[in-house]
Amino acid sequence: MTKSADPDAIFRQRLDQVAADTEALIDHLLAPTPAEGECLRPTRILEAMRYASLGGGKRFRPFLVVEAGALFRVPRAQALMTAVALECVHCYSLVHDDLPAMDDDALRRGRPTAHKAFDEATAILAGDGLLTFAFDVVARPETHPDPAVKNELVIALARASGLGGMVGGQMLDLAAEGRFATGGLPRLDEHEIATLQAMKTGALLRFACVAGAIQGKASAAERAALDRYGTALGQAFQIADDLLDLEGDPATVGKETGKDAAAHKATLVSLYGPDKARARLKELVGDAERALASFGPAADILKIAAHFVAERQA
Repeated sequence: MTKSADPDAIFRQRLDQVAADTEALIDHLLAPTPAEGECLRPTRILEAMRYASLGGGKRFRPFLVVEAGALFRVPRAQALMTAVALECVHCYSLVHDDLPAMDDDALRRGRPTAHKAFDEATAILAGDGLLTFAFDVVARPETHPDPAVKNELVIALARASGLGGMVGGQMLDLAAEGRFATGGLPRLDEHEIATLQAMKTGALLRFACVAGAIQGKASAAERAALDRYGTALGQAFQIADDLLDLEGDPATVGKETGKDAAAHKATLVSLYGPDKARARLKELVGDAERALASFGPAADILKIAAHFVAERQA
């Protein structure tokens, strides 16, 4: 990055390029032609999977995979395969989160949610299909030539998205809403809320940051640095998201806002209040920047990404 260049403009350009590349690769991989070993790809489920994964979103998680991988000269085509696998997991989670049994949302990214555009059964199967497809993608030869690296990616993605990660975090979130309580709402303390959010939101963001180090066969110290960055970024992302739900414009955010308070969700914003939450957000951005210090200017784009997370309006 040259001194004369606008760092924010370069960040936006690279974010947009990863989004375009991710879109193109998902479009290619979710084509109607069956892959080897598949019988056929039924039209309705394929359309629902494509609806849920194409045509929207900033593709921030894929961006993190690609940019973290660039620190270790991971070929872009390989990084994008991992990025698409992660995005499939993320999109599946949105489809299921939007269902009436979960958050019961009608809008996602400014258009009808999958169960509204199709039906609940199709949406459930589309989510199942995207989750399974993610591991199909990450295990392919195009993702990495070394089977040991692919094995590590599979394990890391499974643990970030499953019982001890996103899925477990979603269960804790539902419990915090009082879904399973018989005597009033549970009261979570700061540590319990942070743990819930580190699992539900932070785990996939941490994976996005560490995946590049796995693909690049980075040192233990380098992996640890990106893990610290991803942890701080995940916390910042959730606080920013909770502030948007409290204060954001639904037309800009692309979905209904104000639902967290109505559902009595346990958030750090509700615990701290907006002003203290914004102060904590600033601290987390600083933590994320410091975690990348050993990479020097090569990590400048990732540092800008931390500010983007904190300042986003959608």
